[in-house]
Amino acid sequence: MKNLRSVKFNDAIAAAFLAGCLALSGLAGAAPASPTLIGRAVLPADTFAEGPTSGQFITGNTNGRETPFYAAQPVQGFSAVLAGRKRGTYLVMSDNGFGAKANSADYVLRIYGVEPDFREGKVYPVDLRSGLRLASFSRESFLEISDPKRLTGFPIVAEQSFYPNGAGGIAVDPAIADGRLLTGADFDLESFRRARDNSFWFGEEFGPFLLHTDSKGRMLDEPIPLPNFKQLGVNSFVQSPDNPFLAAPELANLPRSRGFEGMALNASRTKLYAMLEGPLTADPDRSRLLIHEFDLHGKRYTGKVFHYRMEHPTGEGQAIGDLTAINDHEFLVIERDGRQGDPNNPAFTDPARFKRIYKIDIGKIDPDGFVEKRLLVDLLNISDPGNVGGNGTRNGIFTFPFVTIESVLPVGSRTLLVINDNNYPFSVGRTPGQPDDNEFILVRLAEPLHLRSCGGRGHGSPHPCD
Repeated sequence: MKNLRSVKFNDAIAAAFLAGCLALSGLAGAAPASPTLIGRAVLPADTFAEGPTSGQFITGNTNGRETPFYAAQPVQGFSAVLAGRKRGTYLVMSDNGFGAKANSADYVLRIYGVEPDFREGKVYPVDLRSGLRLASFSRESFLEISDPKRLTGFPIVAEQSFYPNGAGGIAVDPAIADGRLLTGADFDLESFRRARDNSFWFGEEFGPFLLHTDSKGRMLDEPIPLPNFKQLGVNSFVQSPDNPFLAAPELANLPRSRGFEGMALNASRTKLYAMLEGPLTADPDRSRLLIHEFDLHGKRYTGKVFHYRMEHPTGEGQAIGDLTAINDHEFLVIERDGRQGDPNNPAFTDPARFKRIYKIDIGKIDPDGFVEKRLLVDLLNISDPGNVGGNGTRNGIFTFPFVTIESVLPVGSRTLLVINDNNYPFSVGRTPGQPDDNEFILVRLAEPLHLRSCGGRGHGSPHPCD
């Protein structure tokens, strides 16, 4: 049998794979006029890695899953993806854990190494350093975010004797305390990028903050706050109700869970573009999101702010899921509603209605001051002539109907990797009554993107930047 680890899903492989799908469906020779599904790999919802007991502050039975998870951490909640050290492997970042600051104090912030095998339809754990497959999500498959130099500036879970908000007075796990590991009650990481020196930059929601760590996940700088450049409201910084430095509740000028959901690194690898998930509370335009430019060399915001127009106001649950660079001025944005469930499945009475990927150009501003925006993929209407999508496909159409879709990465000029955030064990978008799996899909675009390679990566990354 062919060594499947060597399969490279660049544009040439993607084109060949699509041709095979079309041949199987009797449509060989037909050119797809719309985005087409060419690969799907699934990591089961009930996937765990070794670690401290987690889920101790989730109340009740959720979708048939009993908590806590003894001596284990769910491998879930993927909010960002980067290329791995071996072609075809990836680094995926989990968010704060169980969706809230109050219930995630025992969830350790981690980056995992994975290899989606689109021939087998499975996702395997890999060694972070070598990219080789592992039998399980053992310690070689992940790195943990920590604060050994005490840079956070506020008391973290690791410094406390007992977990906060724990009714039973549960002692903090020694692994968290001894390693000064950061948890989902400290930060809510939603995006990350890798700089030229292999250090990591994270976009975070509780602050919102930018965080900077070394290649082993150890904090290098204090959390960097976001100045209120638009001077909306009285606060000089943008702060959510979960910000640990918030002087008074009434000074919060950003809703909870609306911080840096997306963050891109330009192809020149000189600037970050950090995008808020929701509008500031004092902004009368409820469909406007702000993108802030950050200079990596000076480790400071430049003051340049771009405006993004959502298709619907936030009152309808509208939000963004990711921001990823194509080149120095074009980016991909995931925009979605707050619903879940396949609209083609009658079992869902209020299904997903809006899950899309747009291309924006910050070098082109419309007369109203917003960046140019063009639809690339409707994730609820992806052509699947080869029935690649399995239970996600009905009548030749594949849907990606999850409440949160937070990772997109170009793996070629015409191929996108997209991953959902399954919010384990809460989200139910695919099968009623069952927590969602982590699904990795490959989407073939109708037209190529103008990718600019970062170069000098040493691992053959086909996409523009990390």
